[in-house]
Amino acid sequence: MKLARRDVFRVRSARNRGFTLIELMIVVAILGIIAAVAIPSYSQYVRDARATDAQGALMALASRLERFHTQNSTYTGAALGAGGIFPSEAPLDGTAKYYDLVIVAASTSANSYRIEARPKNGQGGNTFALLSTGQRIGWD
Repeated sequence: MKLARRDVFRVRSARNRGFTLIELMIVVAILGIIAAVAIPSYSQYVRDARATDAQGALMALASRLERFHTQNSTYTGAALGAGGIFPSEAPLDGTAKYYDLVIVAASTSANSYRIEARPKNGQGGNTFALLSTGQRIGWD
């Protein structure tokens, strides 16, 4: 049985539709390599952004502590959280919190303080501290 010329083209075009297994495996391998590079970079970017939010919250807390000191002539008695002078978690907006804000030391006689942002919820990373002298610890 001899096929007409147009029937030969139909058979070839039907056979050439779709992908071979090798082509599909190459695409999957390329996507795997891209994901192996992109996901760790993105994760580090997210951790750095959260750390920057925590540092900004520490600076805002320091400002509130200075205002508290101006009104009360002491840092003692400044509290965080509900009913306090400042929220106890960072970032300040949003529902997911990645750092706890803590007043570690508030002195009455020396008029000094140390505040920290401590990572939580699997955030990892450094604890950031800010002293009343303006010295930053762990902010590299």
